[in-house]
Amino acid sequence: MRKINLRVIPRARQNKIEVDTDGMYRVHITAAPVDGAANIAVVRAMAEYFNVPKSQIKILRGETSRNKVIEIPG
Repeated sequence: MRKINLRVIPRARQNKIEVDTDGMYRVHITAAPVDGAANIAVVRAMAEYFNVPKSQIKILRGETSRNKVIEIPG
């Protein structure tokens, strides 16, 4: 399992994922951070980006923060 640090930018104009030179992922999500909608969108976007099932991605830290640590298989 790999741990990935990411920064979530909610209410973006479009969904996209960028990788900084230091390895930090910036995940732009159109969803608002209300009732876990942004977390669901982050999991969906990361699953598509890494081509893994959504059920295999876990948010380890940062459930209510913009800075998150997720775990993905591989």
